[in-house]
Order: sequence, then structure tokens, then C-alpha cells
Amino acid sequence: MAAFAQLVDRNEFAAVIIRTDFSDEAAWRQVAEELEESAPDDDPAESYDVVDAPELADADTDTILAAVAVHEELWEQLSVVFVADSKTMRFKTRTLLTVTTMTREIMGEQGYEAMTEFGREFRTVPSGLHSIHANLELANMDFEDFSAKAHRDPEGIFRSF
Repeated sequence: MAAFAQLVDRNEFAAVIIRTDFSDEAAWRQVAEELEESAPDDDPAESYDVVDAPELADADTDTILAAVAVHEELWEQLSVVFVADSKTMRFKTRTLLTVTTMTREIMGEQGYEAMTEFGREFRTVPSGLHSIHANLELANMDFEDFSAKAHRDPEGIFRSF
């Protein structure tokens, strides 16, 4: 997975998006456009990094996390990763899979159970990525705050607060 190796020297405050589906370039452009339009910085490219990982097409969450965990420097910097998968490209509402990288070993049993009350993953609209990532990095909010909000949405999507 050489693609992840390039992220070792990345801006530590940039979100990481793992693109695993390449079936619809127009859909991907829509996602990228929404990411850029909603970026809080003058330079949207500074707010997120994209890893093209076609080898992870149709991979489950554990496989994706294992691919990231191989790169310890990167793994230690992240509390969440975003995945542009087949659902991102296929459904009308473009959403990114949002997955916590926190584990029972890191959080302890009680902390992990509280954090994953609504699951260790949820979907977000692209514009939600910036809020999620920034608030988790700054420890203003916790993963469960966002997953609970997505859980209450009729489609299971985090849109905003």
C-alpha cells in the first residue's frame, strides 16, 4: 500500500479520505466539489488528503482499518478516516463512510462501548467531513456525538448540527 506511505509527511490536521471506488468519475467530482466548497480554509487542498486505493474496492471496515494501521505514523495521527466507497458513488445522496480508528485497546472497554453506542461507523455528507474532523482533532466533541446525530437521521446520515 504505497499510497498510504505518501501521507506520512501530511498536514496532521488534514482529514484522510480513502477512495476505494472508481466506477463513477462524475460522482467523485460531485463529492470533491462539495468538499472544496465547504472547506474552512482558503486552500481546500490543505484540509483533506485523498488516498486512491482501488485495491480496497469492496473491502470491509476491518480490512480498510488494517491497511491504514500498517503505517504506524499515520495511524497514530488519526482518530477517524473517511471512505469514498461504492455507496458514495452509487446513491443519489453522496455520502462518505466515517470510521473511527479508536480501539478497545486505546479506549478501554467502557470508553469504547460508550464511543460506539451507535456503531463504529456512520455516513456523512461531504460537507460534514470538515466539522467532524476538526472537532475530533480539537477534542471539542466525541465520535459518539456525531454517530448519535447520524443515528437520529431518517437515512442514517450526519448532515450538520
